[in-house]
Amino acid sequence: MTEEVNAVETAETEAPQLSLQDIATMVQIIDVCSKRGGFEGQELEAVGSLRNRVVKFLNAAAPKDGETPEGDLPTEEVEEVSAEA
Repeated sequence: MTEEVNAVETAETEAPQLSLQDIATMVQIIDVCSKRGGFEGQELEAVGSLRNRVVKFLNAAAPKDGETPEGDLPTEEVEEVSAEA
């Protein structure tokens, strides 16, 4: 019983983590919502600006040729996301 309580406490105290894959998925969600008309006209500038900043971050954080990828995001996926920008 004590081990279960300690495991729960440890899980609750760990800081939330985001991978590059999570962030790339966020860009894809923005794209899908935009295509489906999920944003009103006055929101489009803010949404587009956020999307562009996220894509720039992904491109900057992506492993360069010859480097070991960080996290679980393949380089090809970052390029695919940035190509849509």
